[in-house]
Amino acid sequence: MLVAPRSRLVTWWICGLGIPGLLAMLYVLFMLLYAPQAEGGFSSLAEVALLFRNDGVLLAGWVHYLAFDMFIGAWMCRIAAAEQMNAWLVRLCLPPTFLVGPVGLLLFLILRFFLVRRFGPWQPS
Repeated sequence: MLVAPRSRLVTWWICGLGIPGLLAMLYVLFMLLYAPQAEGGFSSLAEVALLFRNDGVLLAGWVHYLAFDMFIGAWMCRIAAAEQMNAWLVRLCLPPTFLVGPVGLLLFLILRFFLVRRFGPWQPS
C-alpha cells in the first residue's frame, strides 16, 4: 500500500479483501484449535489476560490485529483516492496504522477532516 496507495488491485483486491480474508480464515482456525482448551474469556480484563496466556490464542489475537490493520489501511487508501487526498498524506498514516492501529486511524481521520472534508472536493449531500 505504501508503494501504490491508489491502485485498485492493491487497495481493494490484495489488501482490502485477499490478505485480510486469508488472515480471517486463519484466525477462525486458530480459535477453533486453541480457544476451547484455554482458560479465561472476554468478560473482564483479568479473563482476557488469562486467555492470552495460551500461545495459540495469543497467535490468533495477533492474526486478528494484522487482518484488521491491513483492512483499515486499505480502506484509508480507497477513501483518500476517492476524495483526492494527497497520496503522501495517506502514506504517512499507514505505518502507525500497522504498528499501533488506532493511532494511525485517528491521524488519518484528523488529516481527512482538516484537509479534505473541510476545504477539499468532498461535499456532503
